[in-house]
Amino acid sequence: MKWSELSIHTTQEAVEPICNLLHEAGASGVVIEDPADLVKEREDHFGEIYQLSPTDYPEEGVIIKVYLQVNSFLGETVDGIKDAINGLLTYGIDIGHNTVKISEVNEEEWATAWKKYYKPVKISKYITITPTWEEYVPENNDECIIELDPGMAFGTGTHPTTVLCIQAIEKKIQASDHVIDVGTGTGVLSIAAAKLGAEKVLALDLDEVAVQSATINVKLNKVQEIVSVKQNNLLEQVTGEVDLIVANILAEVIVRFVDDARARLKNGGTFITSGIIRGKKEEVQTALLDNGFVIEETLEMEDWVAFIAKNNK
Repeated sequence: MKWSELSIHTTQEAVEPICNLLHEAGASGVVIEDPADLVKEREDHFGEIYQLSPTDYPEEGVIIKVYLQVNSFLGETVDGIKDAINGLLTYGIDIGHNTVKISEVNEEEWATAWKKYYKPVKISKYITITPTWEEYVPENNDECIIELDPGMAFGTGTHPTTVLCIQAIEKKIQASDHVIDVGTGTGVLSIAAAKLGAEKVLALDLDEVAVQSATINVKLNKVQEIVSVKQNNLLEQVTGEVDLIVANILAEVIVRFVDDARARLKNGGTFITSGIIRGKKEEVQTALLDNGFVIEETLEMEDWVAFIAKNNK
C-alpha cells in the first residue's frame, strides 16, 4: 500500500485549527514538528534522557505532517485541504509560509519511522528501558536494563503512568514476592518486577497482540522462568493470593475490579494502580477506600496519578 505524506509549514497559532481541518479531511493522526520542543523544560526525577535532533525540526514555524492513502480522490482531498487552510485567513489566523509539500512514502518505511524517536531512558533509581535496536552501556552495577520491542502493542515503557508504576514497584517489591500484572501490554512492569526480585509473576492481558508482544519481551529479557504471560480478562478465573498486584490501565477499568484485587491479595499485600488521569483521582481513591484498602502513598507526574494501597483484611 502506498501513502502520501502531506507536509504543511505553518505557525504555532495555526496548529490547532489546521489539525482540526486535517481530521475533518479523514486523517486519523498528525505529526507536529515544533522547534519549541527542543527547548521545552521537562521534569527530571531520575536523569531521564530526551534525545531530540534539531535537524528533525524547522528553523522557524511549525511543520504539520499527515499521511493520506494514495487513491483516485487524493488530488481532490489535497486541494480541499489547501483551500480550507487558506480560509483560515478570514478568521484572522496567521498561517505563516503555508508551504504544502507532497511526497510518497512506502508503508514499510512509515511503520518504522517512529523508532528514531525512541531512545534509552532511565526511569527510576534502578531501571533503564532501552529499545532492542539501541546500544546501551549500564552506568553502574546496580542498574537493571529492560530491553523492549513494542511491536504493535501500546507502550514503550516511558509514559508517565508506566514510570510511576515502576517507581512504586521499586518501593514495595520484596525478594520472593508473587506478583500479578493486570493489563500487561508490552510486559514491561512484569519484567521490572522480575528483575527487582519477584519470585513469580503472572502477566495478564485481554489483547492477543499484547500477549504476543509481552511474551517476546519476557524472553528477550531472559525472565521467562519467572514471568508467565496469559490472555485473560482482568482477574477473572484467577485463584490464590499474591503479595503484589499492579494495574496500569484506565481508571474506569480499575474501579471495576478493586474488590477482586483485594480478594487476590494476601493480608498486608500491595495494590499499585496507575493509568489514572488527574480528573479521575478521587473516583479511584474512593473505590480503594470503600473496598478496605489503605492508601499508603500517592505518586503524581504531569497529569497522571498512581496509588500505592495496602490490603488490610
